[in-house]
Amino acid sequence: MKTKNNDLGLLILRISIGFLMLLHGIAKFKGISFIEGMLAEKGLPTFIAYGIFITEVIAPLLIIIGYRTRIAALVYAFGALMAVLIAHSGDIFSLNQYGGWAVELLGLYLFGSITLFFTGGGKIAVSNTNEWD
Repeated sequence: MKTKNNDLGLLILRISIGFLMLLHGIAKFKGISFIEGMLAEKGLPTFIAYGIFITEVIAPLLIIIGYRTRIAALVYAFGALMAVLIAHSGDIFSLNQYGGWAVELLGLYLFGSITLFFTGGGKIAVSNTNEWD
């Protein structure tokens, strides 16, 4: 197979990381007190816990539909990085019981979103003419 379809590949990546993170965001509608608790333990203001709805709901939705994909991916990557640093900082240099990286799922989210930041959303998107698409 000699033909490449990068735009289809970007669509699959957008839907994959967007949908999977969106599920995490939807679960947060039940309450974010545990996140507020983690922030308080670290000495951070608890109101920033509400940023989770931007990084886990709004940004993934924008990534899925392909609207301002690069900026949404940057916000998404920031959220994934904060999740690693705040909730999983003790696991960064650890392996899980099967030999994989202990934060591999967050790593996939982080590096997938960084990839979308550099590539953009591709041609199969709601918008693809702006520099942030």
